Amino acid sequence: MFDDSTAFEVVNPAGRRPVLILCDHASRHVPDEFRNLGLEESQLRRHIGWDIGAADVSRRLAGLLDATAVLSGVSRLVIDCNRAPGTPASIPVASDGVPVPGNSALGEAERRRRVQRFFQPYHGEIERRLAAFAARGQVPALISVHSFTPVMNGFQRPWHVGLLWDHDDRMARPLIAELRHDPSLAVGDNQPYSGREPRGFALHTYGKGRGLPMAVFEVRQDLIDTHHGAEAWAYRLAAALRPVLADPALYRVRTPD
Repeated sequence: MFDDSTAFEVVNPAGRRPVLILCDHASRHVPDEFRNLGLEESQLRRHIGWDIGAADVSRRLAGLLDATAVLSGVSRLVIDCNRAPGTPASIPVASDGVPVPGNSALGEAERRRRVQRFFQPYHGEIERRLAAFAARGQVPALISVHSFTPVMNGFQRPWHVGLLWDHDDRMARPLIAELRHDPSLAVGDNQPYSGREPRGFALHTYGKGRGLPMAVFEVRQDLIDTHHGAEAWAYRLAAALRPVLADPALYRVRTPD
């Protein structure tokens, strides 16, 4: 459970597999000092406040894979842990057409404070975990879990799940193939978003930037907005991941072409 002093949560810290699960938009928590950023609680419960169901899937996936997961501790509206600090999307003034009063006209000092208090500790924990793998001579595989709203800008999104990637598809391609073994699933390849744009901080920092193998999942929110749905999808993702993670050739650094 997140509280006002929590920038991140670690699940299964003693996980034995060389895999690290990231959940950048795990929480809709807004510390009391921000007064809900001027929004109604019902608005924070929507997809603009967090990735609905992603934390539940990440926690269950950590157990199923015997891996460690690091989950962000505050709403993406306080600061988005998957956007580079200083960019407009880092602390959005509006999301999906909803103005965020508490983010309007912020001074540079407040922006830096949010980065230092929430963004840096979360990514600092990821860095510590990566350093521990390196100290053991291991190249870990990264799994990033996100979720997407079924309808955006009036468009009914047909996908159940998507894999996002940029230059390195060594996890995305086999995972797409594994998931497509089920003919009932619509599996997106760089859908409903592209791994190239907008620039996700984790993918471009740890995947492209470090050359680590990385899978970025997007699961449709209406499929995982209950504990039962999240559990079912955690089992489904774990089943797709196991043969991919079993390949010893996966665990190496790949430099960009």
